[in-house]
Amino acid sequence: MDNLTPAQRRKNMQAIRSTETSIEVKLRKALWKKGYRYRKNYKKLPGKPDIVFPAKKLAVFCDSEFFHGYRWKENKKKIKSNKNYWIPKIENNMKRDKLNKKKLNKDGWKVLRFWSRQINKDL
Repeated sequence: MDNLTPAQRRKNMQAIRSTETSIEVKLRKALWKKGYRYRKNYKKLPGKPDIVFPAKKLAVFCDSEFFHGYRWKENKKKIKSNKNYWIPKIENNMKRDKLNKKKLNKDGWKVLRFWSRQINKDL
């Protein structure tokens, strides 16, 4: 059962962004400070990587644990509300992530994926 009213849940979900997330900004600032220059949210590549180094053919994704299925087998059981929506949604996200990585690798790109907890704990 959800602890929030439908209006509160809607407001929370609308606040979730796909770009300029706190973890993405944190990683970008650290890279910029060290002198690395990059492109952000590069739409020309599959999956629209958060950070791209075109000359090195390196694509970086900053993923949140919930939406991208961190430790999915155990965390899947923790979803209590709206399971019929969230489980297929997250599993589709995971499939799409794998497919995008495969496409990028096929085109000669290296792909790095960081979980938000990695970025927050050990930048």
